[in-house]
Amino acid sequence: MLNNFTFEYPYVLLLILLFILCDIFCKAKSPSYFFPHLTIFKQSESKFSLLIPFFKYCAIIGAVVALASPVLISHTQKNKKDGINIVLSLDTSGSMKAIGFNREDLEQNRWQAVSSIVQDFISKRLNDNIGLVVFGTSVMTASPLSFDKEAQKEIISYLDIGIVGDRTAMIDSLASSINILKNQKSTSNIIVLLTDGEDTISKIPLSVILRLANKHKIKIYTIGIGESNHIVLNKISQETNAKAFRTKSKAGLEKIYEEIDKLEKSKIDNNQLILKEYLFFFPLFVATLSLIGYIFLRNKE
Repeated sequence: MLNNFTFEYPYVLLLILLFILCDIFCKAKSPSYFFPHLTIFKQSESKFSLLIPFFKYCAIIGAVVALASPVLISHTQKNKKDGINIVLSLDTSGSMKAIGFNREDLEQNRWQAVSSIVQDFISKRLNDNIGLVVFGTSVMTASPLSFDKEAQKEIISYLDIGIVGDRTAMIDSLASSINILKNQKSTSNIIVLLTDGEDTISKIPLSVILRLANKHKIKIYTIGIGESNHIVLNKISQETNAKAFRTKSKAGLEKIYEEIDKLEKSKIDNNQLILKEYLFFFPLFVATLSLIGYIFLRNKE
């Protein structure tokens, strides 16, 4: 505990030295008077001769120590948690039932392969704020931006194909993702869109999405698997200063998420959180009591 004890204004303690020097060398000179038979006064004076200067010094030193602001400090390091805001927009339409995407397990469907890779990606982004959007016939925000990675992975494990319908509202999903990110202040706001088909039901024009993304400086990485419309996905990524990917295998998808992980690294500053326990009231209390004792004894002389 003593290792964490310090003063906020240590130079104030020099006043103690100044007081001692003044007390020794700057005493006021007063005229001397000689009276006979002063023995009785000397006996009375001896009772308080030591206590009066003791209380005086305690009062002065206690007040100066209180002014120097003694504190106990504990240091903890923490991340600012303001790295990258990421919204993962995932296709859960009926076409995600297709099998053969994982060449090591041909019975695994596309959604099962995608969900396991996305969960692994989330685990790696410890300092990032991540949200989840899923789309089919309609769009659903599965998770707002959050640092709770375990909760998000659990949410993904509960999601399934067709949870919001079997069609593909891909463009509308980008509108929901942008809405989550548009008011966020961060070094980078990105959307990672994954789909395996063409948009079949969205009501919002692509031009509106691109204008909103650029207005709010949101980059949209697109990942096309299966028979997705690569022309549209390329356009979305190019016009938002991001990158488009395509793959036909789970192994290829793993590499894509690894590349996105490398491209969008968090730049987190380490902030030092300093917790202080102020102790000035202890010396101040001693100084107050000493001053009261000093005044009382001086009046008794």
